[in-house]
Amino acid sequence: MKKLNRRSFIQSAALSGGGFMLSFSYFSSFASSENTSKAASGTLHEINGFVKITSDNIIQIMSPNPEGGQGVKTSMPMIVAEELDVDWKQVQVIQADLDTKHFTRQYIGGSQAIHQGWMPLRQAGATARRMLMEAAAKQWQVPLEEISTSLGILHHKKSGKSAKYGEMASLAAQITVPKNTPLKAVKDFSIIGKSKRNVDLKKIVTGKPLYGIDTQVKGMLYAMIVHPPAFGLELKSINDSEARKMPGIKDIFPIQVFKEGYEKSFFDTISFNQVVAIVGNSTWEVMQAKKALQVEWQEIKSYSQNRNMLGRKTVENIPAGLENTSQHLTQMSAKKNQNATVRRKDGDVEAAFKQAAKIIEKTYYGPYLAHNCMEPMNFFADVKADSANLSGPLQKPELTEQSLSARLGLPLDKINIQMTRLGGGFGKRSYAHWMIEAALISQKVQAPVKLQYTREDDMTSGVYRSTYSATYKAGLDAQNNLIAFHVKAGGIPESPLYPNRFPAGAVDHYLAEEWTIDSNITVGSFRAPRSNFMAAAEQSFLDEVAELAGKDPIDFRLELLQRASEKPVGKNNEYEPERYAGVLKLVKEKSNWKNIKSTKKVGVSAYFCHDSYAANVIELEMKDGMPVIQKVHSAIDCGIVINPTGARNMVEGGVVDGIGTALFGKMTLEQGVPQHKNFDTYRMIRMNEAPKAMNIHFVNNEIDPSGMGEPAYPPVFAALANALYKATGKRHYSQPFIDNL
Repeated sequence: MKKLNRRSFIQSAALSGGGFMLSFSYFSSFASSENTSKAASGTLHEINGFVKITSDNIIQIMSPNPEGGQGVKTSMPMIVAEELDVDWKQVQVIQADLDTKHFTRQYIGGSQAIHQGWMPLRQAGATARRMLMEAAAKQWQVPLEEISTSLGILHHKKSGKSAKYGEMASLAAQITVPKNTPLKAVKDFSIIGKSKRNVDLKKIVTGKPLYGIDTQVKGMLYAMIVHPPAFGLELKSINDSEARKMPGIKDIFPIQVFKEGYEKSFFDTISFNQVVAIVGNSTWEVMQAKKALQVEWQEIKSYSQNRNMLGRKTVENIPAGLENTSQHLTQMSAKKNQNATVRRKDGDVEAAFKQAAKIIEKTYYGPYLAHNCMEPMNFFADVKADSANLSGPLQKPELTEQSLSARLGLPLDKINIQMTRLGGGFGKRSYAHWMIEAALISQKVQAPVKLQYTREDDMTSGVYRSTYSATYKAGLDAQNNLIAFHVKAGGIPESPLYPNRFPAGAVDHYLAEEWTIDSNITVGSFRAPRSNFMAAAEQSFLDEVAELAGKDPIDFRLELLQRASEKPVGKNNEYEPERYAGVLKLVKEKSNWKNIKSTKKVGVSAYFCHDSYAANVIELEMKDGMPVIQKVHSAIDCGIVINPTGARNMVEGGVVDGIGTALFGKMTLEQGVPQHKNFDTYRMIRMNEAPKAMNIHFVNNEIDPSGMGEPAYPPVFAALANALYKATGKRHYSQPFIDNL
């Protein structure tokens, strides 16, 4: 990412109704004071994300990123408000619409919203405060350094003068945007680090419209799609004679999402490029017509497609055929003994294994996983000849807007996307080909349309987590020191390997290899992509290695991390050993590990991803053949915690989701047909299966904030597997664990 200077979040200052408006952009710097003079003369600039203070002292802070339950609509404005030095009770938080002109990272993904927005958001608040202070100094004819602020009020102590921000807002809008604005010291924070209630909480619990599925527009039509019943099939013909006769049906037609030869971008993942659209007066009528529609499908031929992965050009090979889970398992099993691509090699691994006194080798498997957002995919579109207005839940709106622009042939400035709250995302809403489908349907019928997927549409249309396998091998010397480590991982169709993560850097002789197998099953990001599997496999295996070495599992990991800290191997290690060890030490202390490990059935795991560190200890007991999770202890190092309540919510959600996925999650296929189409067969965790208690602890430091939405999730799998081993004496090498209990 580009380096951010102290003006990088400033775009323009403007008069607005006698008030003050400050726009900001993540990665474009404020070039001159020209915008200020134009704004002062009454010309308003096209802006979106901004601080706005009206003359009657209403303080509004825009939240730029989509809200999907991770709490950024509360925490991002908190950062601005901290540096603005206002009373949080005064703040009105507004969800910004998509604005690709002024933002370059207005999306959910990689747990980076706070990490990337930390300094820019602080600068936005601090700059606005400084301009208000300069306005007061000018109005009162006193030196700037004599002006102070407190809870949205400007003070000049020598004269006893004071004014609310709103009283100086109009004058502040005429101040030249300062080049360098001091930021608060961490010790002086009064909002950051203090728990704040979710700004949408009342709307959520009272059922106010917030989500895309709530969209209602006068004259709106309803649409659904029919996609092939199996991966490896495509549309051949449609017989819609009966469906067209049904009440309320307006039209039935095929649509092609992307044109032939289109170079797809990173998030242009789609399972079925040609689907059938059904449009009518109500959801119910469309659903009934969908059942009556007769569609004939045919097998696809193998093909290749070009993709631009954020500047890196790739070619993807899509094979023909109807694939099966049993076939995939056989293919992955064969890869254990075949050549693979070396991603990292330290020392002489082969020689080290020959010298080892003890060797252990295990293979782990993870199935395809469906995202199963509680709000099925949907989008609203109103496309006209020269404009497009859309609304719905998106994770990467700025990227999918570019794809939509290319498909419709409309320039970006003619497309407006309103971001609604997401009823779950977890990576799936990064792709949003359903947004393009909605737009194409609206364009065809020349009316506003809400496209709605059924649960079955959602669950059987792909963008799954890949299916993965990893073989781990470790060698110990006569003193039970780890001297050799080999990981060989791959998947269909992508590899989960992170070659430079722990225990890389802690072992003299280390080898990481990967492989892939082409497939026509569509995959994409899934909460903590790849990490969710690698953490499960790696941390389960490390427990077995610790047991073979006769060492406590936490002490064994700390021993390796000490080596990585004091005498690291290699130069590309992604993690900081001290911070990694810090969460292990914290969870060891807070869980009372020394005592509970001998009296309770417990498992531990720790992992680094998304710039943060997480460790879990799970306590459980078996009842009627099923685990009952009594308590989960979590330790997190994500730097400065903006909103402790929101951060705890994310950890709790990650833990519950991780337990449910580890126990029950899987998508299998037979002849290309997904075998789990709704919650009756795709098992989700239930309320009575959630942990009885959770103790969550954050490392207290002043490091800039890092990821929080995903890091707590990956280590849950192995902590559960390791606890199950203590309870049952049985190791788990394949997910979901329920299949082997």
